[in-house]
Amino acid sequence: MTDMLPDTTTAKTFDPEAFARNLAQAMECGSQALATMMKPRETMDGAKPPTELTEIVKTLTSVAEYWMSDQTRAAELQARLGKSYLDLWGNAAKKLAGEKVEPTIEPPPRDKRFADPDWRKNQFYEFIMQAYLLTSQWANELVEKADGLDPHTRKKAAFYIQQITNALAPSNFVPTSPELTRLTLENSGDNLVRGMKMLAEDIAAGKGHLKIRQSDPANLDVGVNMATTPGKVIFQNEIMQLIQYQPATETVLRTPLLIVPPWINKFYILDLKPEKSFIKYCVDQGLTVFVISWVNPDRSLADKSFADYMKLGPLTAMDVIEKTTGEMKVHTIGYCVGGTLLASTLAWLAERRRQRVTSATFLTTQVDFTHAGDLMVFVDEGQISALERDMQSTGVLEGARMAMAFNMLRSNDLIWSYVVSNYLKGQPPSAFDLLHWNSDATRMPAANHSYYLRNCYLDNKLSAGTMVLDGTPLDLAKVKVPIYNLATREDHIAPAESVLYGSQFFGGPVKYVLSGSGHIAGVINPPAANKYQYWTNENIRVGSVAEWLKGAQEHKGSWWPDWREWVGSFDPEQVPARAMGNETYQPIEDAPGSYVKVRS
Repeated sequence: MTDMLPDTTTAKTFDPEAFARNLAQAMECGSQALATMMKPRETMDGAKPPTELTEIVKTLTSVAEYWMSDQTRAAELQARLGKSYLDLWGNAAKKLAGEKVEPTIEPPPRDKRFADPDWRKNQFYEFIMQAYLLTSQWANELVEKADGLDPHTRKKAAFYIQQITNALAPSNFVPTSPELTRLTLENSGDNLVRGMKMLAEDIAAGKGHLKIRQSDPANLDVGVNMATTPGKVIFQNEIMQLIQYQPATETVLRTPLLIVPPWINKFYILDLKPEKSFIKYCVDQGLTVFVISWVNPDRSLADKSFADYMKLGPLTAMDVIEKTTGEMKVHTIGYCVGGTLLASTLAWLAERRRQRVTSATFLTTQVDFTHAGDLMVFVDEGQISALERDMQSTGVLEGARMAMAFNMLRSNDLIWSYVVSNYLKGQPPSAFDLLHWNSDATRMPAANHSYYLRNCYLDNKLSAGTMVLDGTPLDLAKVKVPIYNLATREDHIAPAESVLYGSQFFGGPVKYVLSGSGHIAGVINPPAANKYQYWTNENIRVGSVAEWLKGAQEHKGSWWPDWREWVGSFDPEQVPARAMGNETYQPIEDAPGSYVKVRS
């Protein structure tokens, strides 16, 4: 019978008086956190529930209506779950009697939540774990077997069920987690005091919303510890600053490089610590590098559109680069939504018969949204209209909302692991440049974001050739410049399948490359790290990534040298290294500039 109880081998260090004091203090800190969370809501007269909550209730109601509309179907549903629990209880009884039995259900091998040995050694925790897994499996089947749901509703329901089951995992609660129970007893509850203090601080930092800290900001200052590649801001307007980086070689490629990062996050993902910096790598490889640093917009820029971002962003940057270097054409790189803007710009230039680009590199970029992945759960007419109504009052989409949407795509890794570590274990996160960048979200102008969601995600107009930008119809088939199209194998934001399919819409030669890892780590993979791998295959006219991989060649390590060889094959002429700016565009300030330092 003792196997059924939590391990009490740490009871010698348990101090009940200290535990009582710490528990009271933790509850006080928790109350402060709750009060901070409720304060901004007290001033909201007739406040409506969040649109996200309304959407979840509406979607899951559709699933419930299917099962409850038929009495026989509802009875089968209850019987299915009841049988699972009876099987689990029977196996638990047999194990308690000393019999050796196979687990009723096992978590996936890569599920880190149940890595602690006591999830299997201790029958109490093993029972809880298996009951949770059976319930989660049953909940997922509710969606899978609900006939009559349209594909979009089914996808939304599956996503929301996953979020709910992830939140309710026993690993997220002290009484039902062996690791948390053990830690709390060993510390007499002091871990909960530290955790609740952090919770209160994070809610205060989010002005009433929980802003989970994923990284310790100490020694992670932009321009000091990150984004330190030497350069100058040589131009700025209301949308962007243009940075030119100081050359590191005596000669450089004649054709300069323009990098268009996403405005959803800040450009310094490409210039983290020096050993991870893609920008520094490009400079060291003899390229004249220019990078757009987008503004972190406020209400005054609410009407700035997708076309404004094109004209005041890459098109203006090309003009400045020409007047600075004398070169009419540039190599270009676009990352994520920055790549979508770059592809749109290339189509706009092609329609107007303007030759400004020698080559284009797209990093985890979608130009077709047929296979756009889990982010599609947030995209339909109802949700976009609700979001547009919200943005009308502020003029922008707050960065925290987009950051939370991205985190929900991997909620166990990017939300619940930090909830457990920070607020229940009381362990502050370590300093990690990539996660610090991830939490440094930016706002988005209402007009720009609405256009992007409707024309790309909702109506998929760019690949269809029906998208109109600044009065110009866009046709990707007219884009003839050579393209290096990088996807990452575990990407949840721009799925590899989507990037491969999008490759087929361009009119020129496309080199599709698949990198190991995900949306960030698969891109930010310096050669010195000797991590991951990438695959190449010239045939992009295949039905799936799986088919493409059958004929692909695997290469160990980073894709960066392969890209450098590729870009160097176009107009390889060398010229003396260039000074930063000129008489017309004199340096305004040191890189990384001031726009990137504005936090939401």
